[in-house]
Amino acid sequence: MHILVTNDDGVQAPGLLALAQEMRKLGNVTVFAPDKNWSASGHVKTMDRPLRVRETFLADGTPAFMSDGAPSDCVALPLLGLIEGKIDLVVSGINPNANIGHDVTYSGTVTAAMEAVIAGVKGIAVSLDSPEGYRSKLDYSTAAIVARRIAKKVIVNGLPEGVLLNVNVPYLTEKKLKGYMITRQGLRVYRDALDERVDPRGKPYYWIGGEAPTGVIEEGTDFGALSQGYVSIMPLHLDLTHYKAMDVLKKWKF
Repeated sequence: MHILVTNDDGVQAPGLLALAQEMRKLGNVTVFAPDKNWSASGHVKTMDRPLRVRETFLADGTPAFMSDGAPSDCVALPLLGLIEGKIDLVVSGINPNANIGHDVTYSGTVTAAMEAVIAGVKGIAVSLDSPEGYRSKLDYSTAAIVARRIAKKVIVNGLPEGVLLNVNVPYLTEKKLKGYMITRQGLRVYRDALDERVDPRGKPYYWIGGEAPTGVIEEGTDFGALSQGYVSIMPLHLDLTHYKAMDVLKKWKF
């Protein structure tokens, strides 16, 4: 079993290290991640410049590859043959914050797993629902163990074609987890605000700021599961077609 581990926070992120260490219990692991933070980068594929790849080492001394490309590039390059041998599974994470609701469209963590599925390889994205404003060192151990358990299930049972798993783990010890819940996409509530400023040359520039997002607690959703202390396992399908809307649109006269 050959597992590719990546993320969107950079190759030296502690969540990546915790994930790689647990995945090694399941098989051969190759770590291939960005050389910088690409959070909220979405599904990026670099087409207009060359991509650089260098070897490096993780904090535990194990080798890894890093690229100046996006998370999706860090999946595409190995799957296109940069790494020798067939890759059986791509696991992306562990993101320090939850990726729920509409976050999946922004998340480099999730879209790295999407890149795997596009290439016909099973993909899992893993995120930790750390407390808002938490400033201490995060403990990724529970999320890493959860990731290993779910990855093992995927290895044994497979996944439907075109489907990846978006996994979100409450910030709890393993013993305090309520369990695992298969969920649907919930509603993320963004509280973005435009911050306009002026640079020293008198030209305006802008930050997209605001308060941290929240979510609507609803039974059966990713946000609802996390709020109850459950691991959220949400299957995402790359077919974004709204089939009921097709029936409505077919009635339009053009």
